Amino acid sequence: MSQIQSKPAASAANSAAKTGPTYSQLGMTWHFLKGCTHFFVLSIIGSFLMTLCEMLIPQIARSLVDSVIGTKPFTFPAFVTARIEAIGGVAFLRSHLWIIATLIVALALLIALLRYATNQLNNKGAETLQQHMREDLFSHIQELPFSWHMENKTGDIIQRCTSDVERVRVFIAEQLTSVVRIVIMMGLSLYFMFSMDYRLALVAALSIPIVIGYSIFFHSKIGEHFMEVDTNEGILSTIAQENLTGVRVVRAFGREEFERERFEKQNNFYTGLWVRLMGLMSLFWGAGDIISGLQVLLILVLGSVYCVNDSLTAGEFIAFLSYNSMLIWPVRHLGRVISEMSKAGVSIDRIRYIMNSDTEHDREGVPEENRRPDMHGDIVFDHVSFSYTPDIPVVDDVSLTIKAGSTLGILGSTGSGKTTLMHLMNRLYPLEENSGKITIGGVDVADMDRKYLRQNIGMVLQEPFLFSRTIAENISITNRQMPMDDIRRAASIACVDEAITEFKKGYDTMVGERGVTLSGGQKQRTAIARMLTQKAPIMVFDDSLSAVDAETDAKIRAQLHENLGESTVILISHRVTTLMNCDQIIVMDKGHIIERGTPAELMELGGTYRHIYDMQLSMDDDEDEGSNASPAAVEGKEV
Repeated sequence: MSQIQSKPAASAANSAAKTGPTYSQLGMTWHFLKGCTHFFVLSIIGSFLMTLCEMLIPQIARSLVDSVIGTKPFTFPAFVTARIEAIGGVAFLRSHLWIIATLIVALALLIALLRYATNQLNNKGAETLQQHMREDLFSHIQELPFSWHMENKTGDIIQRCTSDVERVRVFIAEQLTSVVRIVIMMGLSLYFMFSMDYRLALVAALSIPIVIGYSIFFHSKIGEHFMEVDTNEGILSTIAQENLTGVRVVRAFGREEFERERFEKQNNFYTGLWVRLMGLMSLFWGAGDIISGLQVLLILVLGSVYCVNDSLTAGEFIAFLSYNSMLIWPVRHLGRVISEMSKAGVSIDRIRYIMNSDTEHDREGVPEENRRPDMHGDIVFDHVSFSYTPDIPVVDDVSLTIKAGSTLGILGSTGSGKTTLMHLMNRLYPLEENSGKITIGGVDVADMDRKYLRQNIGMVLQEPFLFSRTIAENISITNRQMPMDDIRRAASIACVDEAITEFKKGYDTMVGERGVTLSGGQKQRTAIARMLTQKAPIMVFDDSLSAVDAETDAKIRAQLHENLGESTVILISHRVTTLMNCDQIIVMDKGHIIERGTPAELMELGGTYRHIYDMQLSMDDDEDEGSNASPAAVEGKEV
């Protein structure tokens, strides 16, 4: 597959057994066709009737030339001949040619009506199919583990859900459903051709194995080239997506020219791949044109000779040419179906990669009381170990108890395992067997219903994500019917209400993509307000006050202390002052807990916590001295 890994998957996720269905190409196609097959079946029936009507017109033309204008007896079935005799026979038709013309026009109108109905049904089926594919893909992606999303680039996923879905839709709607009509047209054309002259029919039939043969040859070649093209389209989409979402960073560092050149380089490479593929396709279609042209020329020459020798009538020759033109199109189209199958097969495989990826699932056979237990109990980490890649532990044999209703502070350097510990509690990453366990109120989180678990653990992540909606909608995302009073109360606790009301549209202000409208501190405080509306019994603040100043930090912590009630709070921070009022603090380093205790106990210990405290305090004192110094002193210091 063409996924581009950005971070190794969790070892637990990699070792988990596949629990969902595993689709083959055919099984995947059939899965998506459910609910719209009746449209395609009715379209095929309409196509069959349309083909029968088209086959009648050459027979009418042949009889007109040979039997009405000429003297050859009718070769129609007995009931048709009897009907003609009943209205006056050949003499009547010869003097009333408008009857035959009217019949041909009526057939043409019927063919047009059937073609319209067939196209409408086919289009309805195609759009319904595409709708089902997109909905199923989106729903499945929503249920995939967090580790899967870390492995796959967003641009590549989007490309699979758009371009690949469209390609499959086109193949099924425009190619696959026409196979039945192709088979019918080929069968009826050859039947009528052999009934008129087996020699010319054999010449016409010779092109069929030749076209199918070289189509199969090109099938694998086209598939190989298209896989490379599709993969690089995903890379191009990823570059565009990253630049559009990170436009502020690009401009802040003056990287516009670099990113433009990077995009153009990939775009040129992608275009070159398409040019090579189109060259191969041109060769494929050119070969088809040569074979078809030679076949038509051969039929024309031999048919003319047979007509001159009186072994073929003029009417039969005209009908034969009509049937041959009907045969050439389906034979060539069958070749196109085979070649397009290569591209559709690649797209189906890329979609299968998503649909065959195992979704998150809950344990089976767990007692109902353990699925949705009381979440106000103690949180216990019992010898928990975890690694994203084998032999490189991120969390190593961590044991910890967090009393219900207490506040735990976690301090540690980047990469020490602080955030991973919270992700394990929230089951964003599953624990492997024999890697310890995490319990809440004595119940293993692995036994709980994952949606219930996450509804009861509010998390403000390191990098808060806001949707491109209004501020009010972002805060009330857990309840679309939330009263404005509740929204403003949560914003007040997060100390962001005043800033929001200063905006021209207040809470109706649209947040730009990824919260670009707001400052870093405002985004963090809005994310805190959003989490507070969840009213979860467990609340995790993952370095979520890093973008606010110390004064605002203190205000928010005071508000949280007053309003969180019985909730268990976990504060992760690099700022010691943020953790000063915690009931317990742990200090982590390289996946281990190296210190634990109350703030006072850690100060007395004189270890890492005290060292960080002294260092940050001295930095704050330096900043205060600098802010209080006279302009002359500051100027002299700078010099």
